[in-house]
Amino acid sequence: MEKIVEITLTTLTYGGEAMGRLSDGRAVFIPFCLPGETVRARIVHERKNFARAVLVEVLTPSPERIPPRCQHFGICGGCHYQHLPYAAQLKIKTDILRDQLGRIGKIQNPPVRDMLASPNEWNYRNHVQFHLDETGKLGFISTGYPETVIPINECFLPETALNTLWPTLEFEPESPVERVSLRAGMNDDLMLILESDELAPPEMEIETDISVVHLTEDDAVIMAGDGHTVISVLDRPFKVSAASFFQVNTPMAAQMVTHLLENLPVSATSTLLDLYCGAGLFSAFFASRVAKVIAVEFAPSSCEDFVTNLDEFGNVELYEGLAEEILPALTTYADVVIVDPPRAGLDVAVLDALLKLKPETLAYVSCDPSTLARDAARLMAGGYRLKQVTPFDLFPQTFHIESISIFEL
Repeated sequence: MEKIVEITLTTLTYGGEAMGRLSDGRAVFIPFCLPGETVRARIVHERKNFARAVLVEVLTPSPERIPPRCQHFGICGGCHYQHLPYAAQLKIKTDILRDQLGRIGKIQNPPVRDMLASPNEWNYRNHVQFHLDETGKLGFISTGYPETVIPINECFLPETALNTLWPTLEFEPESPVERVSLRAGMNDDLMLILESDELAPPEMEIETDISVVHLTEDDAVIMAGDGHTVISVLDRPFKVSAASFFQVNTPMAAQMVTHLLENLPVSATSTLLDLYCGAGLFSAFFASRVAKVIAVEFAPSSCEDFVTNLDEFGNVELYEGLAEEILPALTTYADVVIVDPPRAGLDVAVLDALLKLKPETLAYVSCDPSTLARDAARLMAGGYRLKQVTPFDLFPQTFHIESISIFEL
């Protein structure tokens, strides 16, 4: 029997949900709601200390609530904040980042600056990933319980060139393709990436002149065009292969690079360590300013792109492998370190090695404030001072929070 409750919500939490309290005192988390709203919701998940619910009806809306732009908002799990004006999104994300650093990291008055806004609050993604439903239609994962793939008719997050292309793609029902990705490079150069477990590339007809790559766990097969696209950041071109990671919001990637160039104390005698360096976004801009760059990356595809993107420099060393295995074995001292770990944050072995290395300055590029807070506490216990935290809105309309923290020994 379904359990319907009436809740007044008090807080927005990291993850895009609003929190309220059930009559027994347990916290309940509901997506697509705002603080101050009274709602009817259906409980879908219960635990001893908390519950999750889905919105049934907003009884008393927040004065900040606005109509969402997309017809799929509230069903699709891609966006979380379309019901909030953009300025309010920035403030809420900044407050959540500050709260996570204080609550999880136990950092008093964390030095969090105002979030830097994206120049485009819509159509900003140079890379978008779809799933297929059983009929072969492109879609996204739903917010419902259980999760399903919902076919979509519109999406306002991809760049315009991608939004022109994806509605033209058709796949057979029960297609072996598990994910369909699209990436836009310079001059609207487009790439279609098909991911599956089957070694044989899927059959499909493409009417437009784009690159098509079939990705399996072990291989990338070029079906048409090139196996990479070129993305320009601050007038510098970067080769980005189908399987490689690159920041999805190009103008904001440029702002992050500029911020690091302005805030890291490097000179012609410095050694820079770039951990989780990817295709070389940060290393490429520092290589001409320092004596030496030491870069570490695990993904083979990103390593190949890094070599191409930094080919002009003779002072760069790249180590391919896991940071937690390579860093403890490094014998070279680095004055300045940039870390850009995945959502899980820094492995304990990486943190221990950094505290042993003791660089003067460390820049932590984070895409998850909870793991940043955990790691910041470890760094500060190891002798570092958190000088500043600057959030960058790489993902408007969503709960995701990118930030750069500067630590000094």
